[in-house]
Amino acid sequence: MLELYQHDLSDIWDQDLDAQGEYGYALDRYGSSGACKAFVACVGGHYAGFALVDRESKVGKDAYWMDQFFILKKYRGQGIGGAVARTVFAALPGAWEVGQMARNLPARKFWRRVIAEYTGGRYVEHELAGGWWEGFVQCFQSPAKQQPNP
Repeated sequence: MLELYQHDLSDIWDQDLDAQGEYGYALDRYGSSGACKAFVACVGGHYAGFALVDRESKVGKDAYWMDQFFILKKYRGQGIGGAVARTVFAALPGAWEVGQMARNLPARKFWRRVIAEYTGGRYVEHELAGGWWEGFVQCFQSPAKQQPNP
């Protein structure tokens, strides 16, 4: 699915195919690092998307960073992306940062809506420029997991 994700961004993410005709992505850190988490979304037993989370904060310190997030086109516009995002946020309570490249307007619209709904509008947005990552970042706090009643 990463190749599909990168293809979707190929018009704004200036990356070329390698000699094997792939974009390529270093996934090793998601299996070997405790700081990185991978989530796979399924609908009816079929892959529908993924979320890759890292502790590589762009704005603050010690925050979860939504490194990559993708929902297959077939499943977009059905609320699945928002449900996946809320599930990931709830699974990892604490400080969060979710960024979008400046030219990725659909992502910016999606994340502003999902994060505003999830936080009740309690988030801060930053625009980062001139560094190794540029774009918009929403920062917020995910509440702790609900504990079951004894």
